Amino acid sequence: MSPHVLVLGGTTEARELAAALTARPGTRVTTSLAGRVSRPGAVAGEVRVGGFGGAEGLAEWLRERCADAVVDATHPFAETITANAARAAAATGLPLVVLRRPGWHPGPRDHWHPVPSLPAAADLLPRLGHRVFLTTGRLGLAAFAHLRELRFVARSVEPPEPPMPPHTHVLLARGPFTAAGETDLLREHRIDVLVTKDSGGAATSAKLTAARDLALPVVVVRRPPLPDGVTAVPDVRAALRRLDAAHRP
Repeated sequence: MSPHVLVLGGTTEARELAAALTARPGTRVTTSLAGRVSRPGAVAGEVRVGGFGGAEGLAEWLRERCADAVVDATHPFAETITANAARAAAATGLPLVVLRRPGWHPGPRDHWHPVPSLPAAADLLPRLGHRVFLTTGRLGLAAFAHLRELRFVARSVEPPEPPMPPHTHVLLARGPFTAAGETDLLREHRIDVLVTKDSGGAATSAKLTAARDLALPVVVVRRPPLPDGVTAVPDVRAALRRLDAAHRP
């Protein structure tokens, strides 16, 4: 029987992994998307959209579909999905591979303020600036809704929903972005502080270069920790190697 790999996707790395796996003769790939983006990129292999119903529902799906492995290639901040994947893999005895692009690291000219959460970022903001470029995604705006004295430019792929700060200008855009474009944006809106999650990767890192060149403070929300006993691989090649090792006789 052909091996069946479930890829929990939604990232560039997930699409690259699905393409690499489907190129292997006899390998069946199902990519699961949460459905939060209305126009996701094309994905090789089979695609399903929507949740599983927690770890128990995911485990049931894995058994019913005769899956042989699970790859969690979701966003580094998809903490609940990662926890559910770890529990479901343990319940079914299947190998779990967690694929996470490396995080960002500050350089000597950066002015970073690491924080553990979005509420912590909101607490720090009034001491750093008045005009904020917020790049934490449309689901993170609620943490800043009480900051009525600040002015926000919030960028997201999909339109955000309330609650959000009362003085918010929304930009709908999808990366990759350029350093020159990000510098122009920061200057145009007279931004004096940037807020971002440590998503990693090159597609949205240009804003950090722009902030560095303009000597702006950057509030960086740290990634949530992985579940106990779970380690991540940094790229598609390493994920393929770990899958191969898991199924080696």
